[in-house]
Amino acid sequence: MEEKLRSINLHKKPNHIAIIMDGNGRWAKGKGMQRVFGHRNALTAIREAADTASDLGVKFLTLYAFSTENWNRPKFEVDALMSLLVTTLKKELPEFIKKDVKINSIGNISSLPKNAQKVLAHVIESTKNNKKITLTFALSYGSREEIVNAIKNISKKVVNNELDIEKINEKVINNHLYTFNLPDVDLMIRTSGEQRISNYLLWQMAYAELYFTEVLWPDFRKEHLFDAIIDYQNRERRFGKTSEQIESDE
Repeated sequence: MEEKLRSINLHKKPNHIAIIMDGNGRWAKGKGMQRVFGHRNALTAIREAADTASDLGVKFLTLYAFSTENWNRPKFEVDALMSLLVTTLKKELPEFIKKDVKINSIGNISSLPKNAQKVLAHVIESTKNNKKITLTFALSYGSREEIVNAIKNISKKVVNNELDIEKINEKVINNHLYTFNLPDVDLMIRTSGEQRISNYLLWQMAYAELYFTEVLWPDFRKEHLFDAIIDYQNRERRFGKTSEQIESDE
C-alpha cells in the first residue's frame, strides 16, 4: 500500500475523477443475498474513495449513484435505494462537515421522492462553503437527457433573442449542463469488469482516461483507487497534440 502511494505523483494527479459504481447486485448474489444487500455494503467503498481522493488532493469526485434507466428496476429495489440515499445523507452529514466535503448533485433531481429532495437540499446547503473536495452524486442522471435539456434551453434563448446563435460555443453549452460548476473529467473508473460508459457524462468525458477494473464496487478500497491513478499517470495525455508537442510544452 505504502509503495503504491509513493508511486503517485501528487503534482500530476487527476483534478476530477468520475466513478461508475458497478457490481453491487452481483456482489450480493455471490453471497446468496438480495441485491439491496450489495447497495448497503457499497457505502464503505464510497467513504473510502472519497477519503482517499480528498487525502491525495483530488478536488472533484463524481459518483454515478442512480441513472435515469435505474427507474426501470423492480420497485422494491428502487424504494430501497431511495431510502438508503436519505439515511446515508443524514448519517454522513456530520462527517462531510468535519472533513470539509462539499456535496453536490447532478441529474433530474425533481424526479426523486420529495423526502429525498428535501434531505439532499439540506445537505448541499449545509456543506456549500466546504472546500477540500466536491463530492457529486449523479442521481436520476442520464447524459443524453442532460444534453437534450441543454439544447432546449439554449434554443429558447435564441428564439427569445436572449442569445445570438453565432455566439453558441462550448462554454455556452457547458453553462447549460447539470455540471456547469464542475470541470471536465480527467479519469473515469468503472468497477465490476464492464467496459462501457452507460450514458454517463458523455460531454464531460471527451478527453477523460478510462480505467476498468474487475473489482466489484463493494470491494473497492484505497489500493484500488491508487492503482487507477497510477495507471492514469502512466498514460500520455495528448489532447490531439503529438508526443513531441507535449514534451516541448513541459
